[in-house]
Amino acid sequence: MSTTRAPDVRPIPRTGPRTLHLLRRAVRLEAAGWASIGRALTRRPWVPPGATGFRYDGATRGTLVAFLCVSIVEVVAVDLVVHPWPWVRFPLLVLGIWGSVFMLGMLLGCITRPHAVGPAGIRLRNGGEVDLDLPWEVVHSVTPRRRRVPDAPTLCLSGPPEDQTLHHVVDGRTDMEIRLERPVTLSLPQGTVTVTRIHLAVDDPRGFAEAVRRHIP
Repeated sequence: MSTTRAPDVRPIPRTGPRTLHLLRRAVRLEAAGWASIGRALTRRPWVPPGATGFRYDGATRGTLVAFLCVSIVEVVAVDLVVHPWPWVRFPLLVLGIWGSVFMLGMLLGCITRPHAVGPAGIRLRNGGEVDLDLPWEVVHSVTPRRRRVPDAPTLCLSGPPEDQTLHHVVDGRTDMEIRLERPVTLSLPQGTVTVTRIHLAVDDPRGFAEAVRRHIP
């Protein structure tokens, strides 16, 4: 699969006050993290009945695991240093454990919430923050097409307002192009956007395309 460079992208405009947006995002990530840990413990990923899940975090999984391991080691090291002072030790211990659990929730969010292709359509995910439903009637075509999007945020836009493309970027790349039958309005953490195409990252683009072909030509 050849690689091309995507057009210039821009951040998704945020609606509402910044503080409120950050607070909502923190609450959403916290809740999603605990839910993802529960799903991982019961080995029940969020995949609709009859659908096939497709991971997208392969390029960043090692980094998240490394950060999680460093966080755990740091908790133990700090606890040993401040052990003689309980009034310092216990707050730092609680904070350190919370941080490690938060990172674990982020890692498991990508594992338990994959993209999904099934009888009802395509579900596009990004951890616990994004869950977009694309029924087949709005999907025109799905094509493996790798694009480099260096230094781009995970979610970003390109193109004029009347013909926008949503990019779901992992490790500076997207792997699939989804063309829509008509402009579709999507709800994202930053607000709503209307797009005509979606470029998304997926670890197995050919498998994703084959799963789509079982439902549309």
